[in-house]
Amino acid sequence: MEKLLIICLLLISVSVATSQSQTDPETFLRCLVREGSNPQVFISDVTYIPSNSSFTTVLRRRIPNLRFDKPTTPKPIAIITPTTWSHISPALACARLLPVQVRIRSGGHDFEGLSYTSTAPFFVIDLLNFKSVDVNLTEGTAWVDTGATLGELYYKIAEKSNVLGFPAGLCTTLGVGGHISGGGYGTMMRKYGLSADNVVGSRIIDSNGNTYFDRMSMGEELFWAVRGGGAASFGIVMGYKIRLVPVPEKVTVFSVGKTVGEGAVDLIMKWQNFSHSTDRNLFVKLTLTLVNGTKPGEKTVLATFIGMNLGGLDKTLNVMNRDFPELKLKKTDCTEMRWINSVLFWAGFPIGTPTSVLRNPTVTKKLFMKRKSDYVKRPVSRTGLGLILKKLVEVDKVEMNWIPYGGRMGEIPSSRTPFPHRGGNLFNIEYIIDWSEAGDDVEKDHLASASEMYKFMTPYVSSNPREAFLNYRDLDIGSGVNSTYQEGKIYGTKYFKDNFERLVDIKTKFDEINFWRNEQSIPVRK
Repeated sequence: MEKLLIICLLLISVSVATSQSQTDPETFLRCLVREGSNPQVFISDVTYIPSNSSFTTVLRRRIPNLRFDKPTTPKPIAIITPTTWSHISPALACARLLPVQVRIRSGGHDFEGLSYTSTAPFFVIDLLNFKSVDVNLTEGTAWVDTGATLGELYYKIAEKSNVLGFPAGLCTTLGVGGHISGGGYGTMMRKYGLSADNVVGSRIIDSNGNTYFDRMSMGEELFWAVRGGGAASFGIVMGYKIRLVPVPEKVTVFSVGKTVGEGAVDLIMKWQNFSHSTDRNLFVKLTLTLVNGTKPGEKTVLATFIGMNLGGLDKTLNVMNRDFPELKLKKTDCTEMRWINSVLFWAGFPIGTPTSVLRNPTVTKKLFMKRKSDYVKRPVSRTGLGLILKKLVEVDKVEMNWIPYGGRMGEIPSSRTPFPHRGGNLFNIEYIIDWSEAGDDVEKDHLASASEMYKFMTPYVSSNPREAFLNYRDLDIGSGVNSTYQEGKIYGTKYFKDNFERLVDIKTKFDEINFWRNEQSIPVRK
């Protein structure tokens, strides 16, 4: 019995020692060199481990959320910044050999930092060097590498054409890979649907390093999954072939703000019925923010109606005066511009900013951030709206974006892509919690405010399930270290509704060993 115990203790000691050595950065680097099959491609030249002087700089340059840029944040054992796709295969081989997970980063805008943090030992494959954009005017398409930003994509399209665009997000430093793989929406969603709805081809690398170079080779099921189902659960998407959409030579943008004291409640009530049913060329977002009231120390809510019409000034005024006359939109509120300049407007740049800023992939202002999301299927009553506005003042730290649906979004079947939030939704809510002051107590306070506001909104939003948007990643709605089916079902049905089971089936078929996993990945069926 004593000998058996000694043998067991020895085995445990060997196991622990092996585990520690396998996850050591130097051991991982030696594995990369050993597994590299092409002597002309030195993967060690594009790999950074913590002992490298550039490691921290490389890690931090695509972390826009300061919540995950702290000394206590789990760090990768290595960061690989491949310059050729042949660098990927040895990295995946080492991930299979060693007890270490893979994180794939394109833009780094994941609001929970899952593309560059983990609760398990991990390394990061950062795709920032893959940013090619090839516009084909004959086909009306473009190929865009997964590491390109939306700003870089928009800039390249506008270089070639004044009358083509792409329906995608407002933040120009978003990585194309994560944005499209989660669905991706923008100001043209009511006209053309999501970014994922306008993808016609893709390429993906599986866990064995095999490349599927087109839609036919990967198969329709996998192609379906990576357009809104979170591609990081299935492999490394190399890029997307996208369908460009027509835009007029001139679009019109505007922004009108009214406080509660200036009649915001009446305007919001009308917006709820107008925004999803109006002309699909028109997109009017509502933001709810706190401003100083008329009395010292008093706070009130400012409702800002920010819009874009795919047409000139006269058409914009005609449709607004017809469908939303209560806003009293005037010529002086509006600005005509090229579509590419409207991208800058929505990103918060001053009118007249050169479009060349779109080529800068770096986030200039980093903040501590938290996001949550909801879907609204019936108008909020006047009484309910009054309570919501009062609660915003009470919690003090939360802002809201209300994003209108309808138009093309209501016509596409919920099963067309993994993104299920289609017909029946009036608008989406994004809860915005940003702060600049560091400290654990400050963070806890802001996160508590986010949870309080979210809980308060329960009677006004979708239920069974309470739906959520994958691109507004939120670990509060469920997570799992082991990515089991039961763990995944909790958050998966909120993100994907009935499409979750199909995603699980595809995942089980394509990645049976659950190689591609994170705290909110698609699980395998076991």
